[in-house]
Amino acid sequence: MAKVLVIRISSFGDVAMLVPVISSVAAKYPQDRFSVMTRKAFAPLFENLGFNINVLPFDIKGRHKGVLGLFRLVRRVSTLGFSHVADEHDVLRSKVIRFFMRLAGRKVAIIDKGRGEKNEMIGSKYLDPPLKHTMQRYQDVFDKLGFPAPMTFNNIFDFVPRNFTKLKAVAQSKEGKWIGIAPFSKHKGKIYPLDKMENVVKRLSEKANTTVFLFGSGIEEGRVISLWASEYPNVVNTMGKLNLEKELLLISYLDAMLSMDSANMHLASLVQVPVVSIWGATHPSLGFYGFRQNIENAVQADLECRPCSVFGDLPCTRVDYACLERISEDMVIDRIDRVLERKNP
Repeated sequence: MAKVLVIRISSFGDVAMLVPVISSVAAKYPQDRFSVMTRKAFAPLFENLGFNINVLPFDIKGRHKGVLGLFRLVRRVSTLGFSHVADEHDVLRSKVIRFFMRLAGRKVAIIDKGRGEKNEMIGSKYLDPPLKHTMQRYQDVFDKLGFPAPMTFNNIFDFVPRNFTKLKAVAQSKEGKWIGIAPFSKHKGKIYPLDKMENVVKRLSEKANTTVFLFGSGIEEGRVISLWASEYPNVVNTMGKLNLEKELLLISYLDAMLSMDSANMHLASLVQVPVVSIWGATHPSLGFYGFRQNIENAVQADLECRPCSVFGDLPCTRVDYACLERISEDMVIDRIDRVLERKNP
């Protein structure tokens, strides 16, 4: 029996993209055991995937903080009998862990993030063919370790039954069309202008038999979302009412999700909900598009300066963020309407 340590500590969206891969690999090799090292907050993504998958929590603010915490983690990992290490992150922490595991004779494989290819695409603006998807890069690591597997994952709720009663904090029953909106991202280059997004929320809330659920986190996001939820009818603020498990459950009942290039696109993908995604500084061709999402639902403005960043973290050289400003509210709503028509003809 092999014991495989799988390392992907952050970020949220990247961790979510690991779910279909580790689920498919573990299903192909039921005699082996797979431990996912990730942040404690992300553990619910993996807890019900299969009997041979468990989580090794990484406590970034507590026991595993700093150099001392890292070596405390290395010491613990070295006692757990791992035979293989799949480094799906390739950052300083994972490099230290795999260094000591390799010294101990463990087999190690490392993700190729394709940094050079991505930088070349950013520079050249040649977007076709798209680069290898992040999930394929995850699969490549398992291939190197000797665990090739077909993609068999479909829905995270294939492994645990849904229980609607857990959503009583936000809904008593499913009536009409439900649309989720996650209007934020970590970086400005990926956030649709809030005045435009507010108008999208307003117009969707006025549609007959429609409920809009707003998703976000943090103080500033909470202020904006609370204001919109109080201002417009049929709009529900989900912040502070759901843990990750229940948030996934709610998303699974949506008819469509509107998201930036951010984690909620990937969460919705895990429960087979169609996503209308808005792209600014980044681009789907860089390899971060939602799992099995229709590329037609990526709303974008064609500018010669796009994409300008892999992660959307660089300041806009034009200053005006035209890549996002030139996406009209009509473009977004029309795409949502098409998704809803296709799902509920």
